[in-house]
Amino acid sequence: MMISVSGVRGTVGGRVGENLTPLDAVAFAAAYGSLLADAPNRRVVLGRDARPSGEGLLALVAQTLVCMGFEVIDLGLTTTPTLSMYVPRVEAAGGIMLTASHNPVEWNALKCFAPDGAFISPESGEQLKDLYFKKDFTFAPVNELGRMVPDDRALNYHIDRILDLPGVDVEAIRAAQFRIGLDPVNSGGALAVPALLDRLGVPEIHTVHAEPHGWFAHNPEPLPEHLTDLADLVRREGLDLGLAVDPDVDRLALVCETGEAFGEEYTLVAVADYWLSRQPGPVVSNLSSSRALDDVAARYGQKRYTSAVGEAHVVARMRAEGAELGGEGNGGVIVGPLHYGRDALVGIALILSHLARSGQTCSALRATLPDYAMVKRRIELDGPFDAARWEAQLLEAFPGVEIDRTDGLRIALADSWLHLRPSNTEPIARLYTEAPTREAAEALCDQLLKQPAR
Repeated sequence: MMISVSGVRGTVGGRVGENLTPLDAVAFAAAYGSLLADAPNRRVVLGRDARPSGEGLLALVAQTLVCMGFEVIDLGLTTTPTLSMYVPRVEAAGGIMLTASHNPVEWNALKCFAPDGAFISPESGEQLKDLYFKKDFTFAPVNELGRMVPDDRALNYHIDRILDLPGVDVEAIRAAQFRIGLDPVNSGGALAVPALLDRLGVPEIHTVHAEPHGWFAHNPEPLPEHLTDLADLVRREGLDLGLAVDPDVDRLALVCETGEAFGEEYTLVAVADYWLSRQPGPVVSNLSSSRALDDVAARYGQKRYTSAVGEAHVVARMRAEGAELGGEGNGGVIVGPLHYGRDALVGIALILSHLARSGQTCSALRATLPDYAMVKRRIELDGPFDAARWEAQLLEAFPGVEIDRTDGLRIALADSWLHLRPSNTEPIARLYTEAPTREAAEALCDQLLKQPAR
């Protein structure tokens, strides 16, 4: 089990306090309810992705909050961005989304939201952790119990707001008559993405892994190596492009009409190319995102700012810099005028608008963007991330280099960079490198990892 600034995540079952058990879910929900004890509106929005553990955990979380005196707005199977947008819509004190995002099926998580629909702040996250560990909770007397209120209007509200967004060109998309492939990996995207495409006037959708039962047909992280079924579908049916989302629909990856991956790093880059051409301004991404975003921002005379990895950190930097557009290089797009959260649905609407207005194929659009190669490696940890040990190893591999310690360890070289950090979502370290060629990016990884452990 891992507790971070935005919530708690773990493998379902096992021992209390070590994994995400029913008792841990109740305790964390009670901690969140305690965090909201002074909120003027005693209302919380709940939702889940399609994982088999989701219904049971949602019931536990919901009834815990009811017993603390909250009205619980139950969205059922939904998407993280939909819940994010619905929290301020119904003037709730906050929200909890039950999803482990890209993690495998044995994982689940409680993601916690603030009244504005963004993730709770790092400061609130620290308070939440303290409340969880202290377990000093107060529940409501019987005459002050809350209630459950099912609500099926949230997705329509989300799509309405997307279609009203400047830059989403419904007429151009409808005229383009796109034929689209979709892989929603057996989760909420199977409902949400077709609903959006229908409203955008897309006449033909071909889907793989469309049954939202939560037993993911493949690793749910939308990386090229996991999207072979979608690529085959696009080639076989001669489709214009393929769309892939993760289980809670906050990450978007594309497959070109050729069946080749667009690259999840380039989802945000392509959206920035379209957005900045219409509404110039600064952009924000995390330290592990492609430098292609710097180049595209510079194309429009704008600056890219960086933050630590994690949606809450990106949003905080967006607000500080007055940026309307931000996101992460994992396919996460954040459009501030819509809401401050990663949102695959708005990413789809803007990508299709870009393609429709430019008249380009997906592969032709990709060819217009700066081209870098990124390598991502997982490093299994047998204990906590030892920053001092890894820093010594980094300096041994790259003598005299300047280290950015904002989030783990990052170095920038003349035409490349390397970033090593502990994961927020798994007990691993992530090593990312980017360079002009894949061979050069691989060599950076090898240069660090071949050094003897200290």
